[in-house]
Amino acid sequence: MKCLRSATLTVANLDASEALYRNVLDYRTVESGPLDADLAASWAAPKAAGARHVIMQPASGADIFLRLVEQAPHPDFLPLRSYGWAAIEICVQDVLAAHERVKGTPFEVIGPPREIEGLPAIYPMQVKGPDGEIVYLTQIRDDLPAYDLPRAQSPIDRLFILVMACSDMKASLDWFETKVGFPTGRIMDIEYHMLANAFGTPTSELHTISTAIHGRDVFLELDQYPANATPRPMHEGWLAPGCALGSFIHPDFDSVCGDWVSAPVIRSGAPYTGKRAGTLRAPDGTLVEIIEA
Repeated sequence: MKCLRSATLTVANLDASEALYRNVLDYRTVESGPLDADLAASWAAPKAAGARHVIMQPASGADIFLRLVEQAPHPDFLPLRSYGWAAIEICVQDVLAAHERVKGTPFEVIGPPREIEGLPAIYPMQVKGPDGEIVYLTQIRDDLPAYDLPRAQSPIDRLFILVMACSDMKASLDWFETKVGFPTGRIMDIEYHMLANAFGTPTSELHTISTAIHGRDVFLELDQYPANATPRPMHEGWLAPGCALGSFIHPDFDSVCGDWVSAPVIRSGAPYTGKRAGTLRAPDGTLVEIIEA
């Protein structure tokens, strides 16, 4: 079972962002309208009730979605400098072709295609969107020994990993394992040029990253952030800027033992399709939405 279901991004101009993801990344809108007040409250974001939003799906038709919610930007938000959801990762068929596609668009290339030493199976690049959202575009060449990775079925395809920035990575891993039931996967130290550039440290410096898994499905990357990272600045009662929410299907919903923002309820439409859903606060206040399998 693939656990990742959706990522929610906040954007200042919904029409412009919807067009960007449609025209550059080939995502199509499958739902739109004002955000339900009860859903906004379940995210501890009551002021987002009624906000314009869209739900978008990749050209391949994979049932893994991007949700864009319109809200005012926060003047103190700096990408890759605060705790919480830091980035989304999308698989592509050809990363060099993806690099050519994003040139001259509102997506700013902040990490050109670069092979990662020790990880020959993946060939990633990174871009920053107009609202500070970070998007990895990754060509997958092979499976990893312990995990199965998706192969893109369209030039730019499905979301397959969310990246979480942590003040204490080990505490976050423990939370996912004990509260949600997602075990820890691989832990490693790598050169992380994008993060080094964000914090102004040498690119040769090693950064610790890890994963959370379900069986052979790897869908979460957790990054230990430097000591001078900060909590995410945000408007009270609204969602966090950038990537605000990660949504995951759970194979045993009733086993989840974290504290719900509000009691789970059945929800219709994408990404819920008539299943129960509720939201938890992970360490650093990061919002994790759990959807019944």
